Amino acid sequence: MLRVDKLRVAMKKEGVAGFLVTSPYNLRYLTNFTGTTGLAVITLDKAFFVTDFRYTEQAAVQAKGYEIVQNTGPIFEEVAKICQQEELASLAFEESFVSFADYALLEDLIEETPLVPISGMIEALREVKDENELVLIKKACQIADQGFAYILNQIKPGMTEIEVANQLDFYMRSLGATGVSFDTIVASGVRSAMPHGVASQKVIEKGDMITLDFGCYYEGYVSDMTRTFAIGDPGEKLKEIHQIVLDAQLKVIEAAKPGMSGIELDAVARDYIASFGYGEAFGHSTGHGIGLEIHEGPNVSFKAPKIFVPGNVITDEPGIYLPGIGGVRIEDDLLITSSGNEVLTHSSKELIIL
Repeated sequence: MLRVDKLRVAMKKEGVAGFLVTSPYNLRYLTNFTGTTGLAVITLDKAFFVTDFRYTEQAAVQAKGYEIVQNTGPIFEEVAKICQQEELASLAFEESFVSFADYALLEDLIEETPLVPISGMIEALREVKDENELVLIKKACQIADQGFAYILNQIKPGMTEIEVANQLDFYMRSLGATGVSFDTIVASGVRSAMPHGVASQKVIEKGDMITLDFGCYYEGYVSDMTRTFAIGDPGEKLKEIHQIVLDAQLKVIEAAKPGMSGIELDAVARDYIASFGYGEAFGHSTGHGIGLEIHEGPNVSFKAPKIFVPGNVITDEPGIYLPGIGGVRIEDDLLITSSGNEVLTHSSKELIIL
């Protein structure tokens, strides 16, 4: 079933006649459009893509099945014309992506079509990846694996964290990545106790534990991987927590399957880490969904009751963080399958001491 047809099924359930799509991620999901200006209006039997002169040719190629509408004035005026032309009884809009000013403008332009705020309808469809999406995610994961192997041969004492991040980022681009999934995290020494220690000017020293959290975009889809390793002996405490985190991470892989909830899977890692007295040192969720965005549904946390289904792609990233000492996080991307899960990132997770 085409993605737009899946949306129409959801629209019928919600009782809306049209859907205004403005989120760039949702636009790409539904239309394949990669430009920066445009929106879609989807009805129960038609689909319109509105953009300006700069992108009409591109939209005609990418947004197959859509009627391309060129706006020469304010883009919402074309939305109003479509609503009038199609005699839409209602128009849903993404309440998280439409500003109050735009809402007021739409309400003024579309007087005879009630506006209906909707949250998460398209995002819920995006949680289940199709085969084409999985090909792209797996390629993004492969590039991340290659990037990790490369940077292990480059990193040495005396480099700054930002130098490491830059070398890794540029290398992934050389393999076909279009960008990084997020600002690469390189947290060394005591900075590894910072879960989101984005690369800094800190110089890497012998004996440092280093947490490297990174990923890349490949044709619109992301990867997200974390490995923690050391340059020289990091000491017994950090070796201890590395093994605990690794065991917790492996237990999640062993357990993850369709029919489990995010709460249940989160508890697998959380309870294990807590059994060693480090429960308070694991303050973030065990994982999250990935796809067109680095953080999307479904989540793996103590407040995520949604049940996993085949086609979900989630991260598995428990960690322990000890201020003043250092920290460890290990992360893989997992595809939920009909019988369990498939690990998409394959770099070694054992403690590597360079």
